[in-house]
Amino acid sequence: MRDQALLRNATLDLERYKRLTKGNFISLQQVDTQESLVQQHRGSVKIDEAQVESARLNLDYCRITAPASGRVGLRQVDLGNYTQPGDATGLAVLTQLQPITVVFPLAEDNVPRVMRQIGEGKRLAVIAYDRSGRRKLAEGMLATVDNQVDPTTGTVKLKASFANRDHALFPNQFVNIRLIVETIKDAVVIPASGVQYGPKGAFAYVVSQDGTAIPTAIEVGPTEGENAVILSGLAARTRIVVAGADRLRSGARVRAVEE
Repeated sequence: MRDQALLRNATLDLERYKRLTKGNFISLQQVDTQESLVQQHRGSVKIDEAQVESARLNLDYCRITAPASGRVGLRQVDLGNYTQPGDATGLAVLTQLQPITVVFPLAEDNVPRVMRQIGEGKRLAVIAYDRSGRRKLAEGMLATVDNQVDPTTGTVKLKASFANRDHALFPNQFVNIRLIVETIKDAVVIPASGVQYGPKGAFAYVVSQDGTAIPTAIEVGPTEGENAVILSGLAARTRIVVAGADRLRSGARVRAVEE
């Protein structure tokens, strides 16, 4: 405020001097000197404004503002401990929970199918289950795919993003991930134990009308748990052998056992 008052006074004197020069009452040297004095006071005001902004910035640095919302962990220091900006542990660890990401491996043989869907612009759904694989925790979307295969495991890392609105997922939690790559509609599904493999490929023992087992070549699609999708070779509602197939031969009689 002092420097601003000096600037106002010097500006008013300059205006008076300029009016007096019109009647040759003062010399031009006095006017030039007064103009220089006005510029000096203006510079002083600018310096003051910069110092005020610097003080405001220092006040902002006195507060720690989180870059994102999340959960703060247990404090790393106690009251009275000496801390400085270079400490590796810091004061506390902030973990973002909403959204949260899950990193999971995918076998390299399945990568082309996933990349084909991504190349077509499709967003792939991802479901997270608990450790037992029975309880569904959250649903999300595939976010990104790593750019190389891990030679030690033969897998590629994928990352999925979850909104996690109910906080069902927790940092470093172990989960089972199910990635939905594509949906096969009106597919024939049989128990995976009914699929047999021989020199000519996959086949299944079909039970004929007279109760004999007939080996039938099939094309096996995706397998999930105890179920396998049959792309060709079997029609819907066809009876097949799912137990004791190792003791069968073509034309052998079979007997259904009710469980």
